[in-house]
Amino acid sequence: MNDEWDRSHKIVQEYGDSHACWIHAVLHKIEGDAGNSRYWYARTRHQYEEYMDPRVELQRIAQELDTLA
Repeated sequence: MNDEWDRSHKIVQEYGDSHACWIHAVLHKIEGDAGNSRYWYARTRHQYEEYMDPRVELQRIAQELDTLA
């Protein structure tokens, strides 16, 4: 998981849009770093407490990205 997490983290850091920030926030939530996660949520229209399950949240992000494609 660490290699995949590191790669994912580097990818979302390359982008500055709200979806990338949202993904970045979720990655830190999964990592257990609530403070850093909240920092990235502040750059989105979402809140840390909005989703209890990060998997559900990532599915929601994927749905939103699909509508942009």
